[in-house]
Amino acid sequence: MAIKFHNPKSVSLAGKYSLGAEVPAGARFLYVSGQVGVDSRGKLQPTFEKQAAQVWKNIGQILKSAGMSYKDMVKVTTFLTDARFVAPFRAVRDQFVTEPPYPASTLLIVAGLADPAMLIEIEVVAAK
Repeated sequence: MAIKFHNPKSVSLAGKYSLGAEVPAGARFLYVSGQVGVDSRGKLQPTFEKQAAQVWKNIGQILKSAGMSYKDMVKVTTFLTDARFVAPFRAVRDQFVTEPPYPASTLLIVAGLADPAMLIEIEVVAAK
């Protein structure tokens, strides 16, 4: 039951993501709620890079609790509060999402999140 990632050469691909992810019938889905840079004690991390790393750690723990890993992600949606965070976001993401096939991905710049001190939020869909 392998997930098939689609990246046709007729569509531009500008990064470490896939254009489409096809999940076979019978696969088990996991929908991960938006994660922010808050650690297990409820403390928001102080910098963008630390918040981003905490987000990916949180996602990893949720995936693990479902018997999955980062390799099982099929769709990632990222919300950043400032376009200046795009490059640092990619640098942190690449520490956790290390090899292809990469999940389908959307990145949005938003006016704000639930707490003005939150700089990043990521939601994930995984399948296995």
